[in-house]
Amino acid sequence: MIRIFNVYYSVRAIVLLFSEVVIVAGSFLLASALVLGPDTYIVLNYGYGGLKIAGVTALTILFSYYFDLYERDAITEHWEIYFRILLVLGSLSIFLSVLTYIEPDVSIGPSILPLGLALLTVSLILWRSAYEWVLDRQLFHERVYVLGAGPVAQSVVKAIRSRKSSGMTVIGGELMDLDKVQRRETFAAALQQFKSPKPNIDRVIIALEDRRDELPLRELLRLRFDGVLIEEAGAILERFSGKLHLEHLRPSSFIYADGFRLKPSQQISRHLASTLAAAIGLLLFAPFLPIVILLIKLSSPGPVFFRQRRVGLRGNIFTVVKFRTMGQNAEAGGAKWAAKNDPRVTRVGKYMRKCRIDEVPQLWNVLRGEMGFVGPRPERPEFVPLLSQEMAYYHLRHMIRPGLTGWAQVRYGYGGSLEESRHKLEYDLFYLKHMSLGLDLLIIFETIKTVMRRRGGQ
Repeated sequence: MIRIFNVYYSVRAIVLLFSEVVIVAGSFLLASALVLGPDTYIVLNYGYGGLKIAGVTALTILFSYYFDLYERDAITEHWEIYFRILLVLGSLSIFLSVLTYIEPDVSIGPSILPLGLALLTVSLILWRSAYEWVLDRQLFHERVYVLGAGPVAQSVVKAIRSRKSSGMTVIGGELMDLDKVQRRETFAAALQQFKSPKPNIDRVIIALEDRRDELPLRELLRLRFDGVLIEEAGAILERFSGKLHLEHLRPSSFIYADGFRLKPSQQISRHLASTLAAAIGLLLFAPFLPIVILLIKLSSPGPVFFRQRRVGLRGNIFTVVKFRTMGQNAEAGGAKWAAKNDPRVTRVGKYMRKCRIDEVPQLWNVLRGEMGFVGPRPERPEFVPLLSQEMAYYHLRHMIRPGLTGWAQVRYGYGGSLEESRHKLEYDLFYLKHMSLGLDLLIIFETIKTVMRRRGGQ
């Protein structure tokens, strides 16, 4: 995987993305050449044709992203790929048809868009077929040996085998019930078989619960100097899952790890960007405010806005503002986590939660400096003592301002129980470790996708 702006991306996904940029642009360039002939150069350079093709290319990639065409693990069957391609091209055709009807000057030229889309359909289907065939060949898979004998090793093996996008094949692993001395001898013998002028293994993953008297250091050093990559289980699980597994965390995980750097300049720039984004968001939403107020009033009696105490930066309590989605006195019996298909939620409220419209008033909290645009979601003070007691490092969530959206929201969803809150904390800790502008932008893009696909709301 490649790390760009503190975000891990699969090499295969990046290759796929750039290849399809070339294919999309090439299809419309070819269509332009077939339709315009000798006038192609003039249209592309003086009629903004090149800029228009770049715009169509960007739209196609954006549609592909929102239909999960670059998330190979989200596709379970081969036929789904071609179905999603047709969905992308169908949506693109409708969008471009409406756009050119409203603004004819957007069109590259007569008949170019239909011909370009036809060429693109054939090209993408052929390309994806070839791409999937190549990726299925063992020649292009990384051979991995998992060095371990317990739950951690099993977690690594399961993670690799469940991710088609990893490009890894587990060729060995010692999951036996032996004492330490026997395990060390067995591990050493297993690694010895890979020693050769050109080792028939690419990576060894250390997945031992206790390394004392178990780690075959001499054999690992030989493989390392022969070009084999040696990696810890925690690092690969972190990259694959996008979270820090609490059971693997130790104080040394924070002391020696690269990350968890709260630079004042970074926090100031994040705060300024959040304030600007919140102001723009409130202005854009203003025309729809009367409609939302009317729908809330018609759905059930009660106030339009709902106020609730939350825990923010450094543990300070503030009042968050949301559109009301539940009936009056929904928490007369005390604070409760929201549940799936919660009966307290009104019919309009259920839709608002799915589309995240109920969160819009929190932009005011962002303007007030109580929240950021991206960060861990603020928890209610009634639950924080319990969560802090049950989960180590929970207090680290309060290192920065809570966010309107966050890594846990786009990767996991809503947490309505102690166990779900534990999973959310693992994602929040990952965000705190890798916090950057690039990761914030990725979260915003993923949030837009989540809203459009109506995922995760309770």
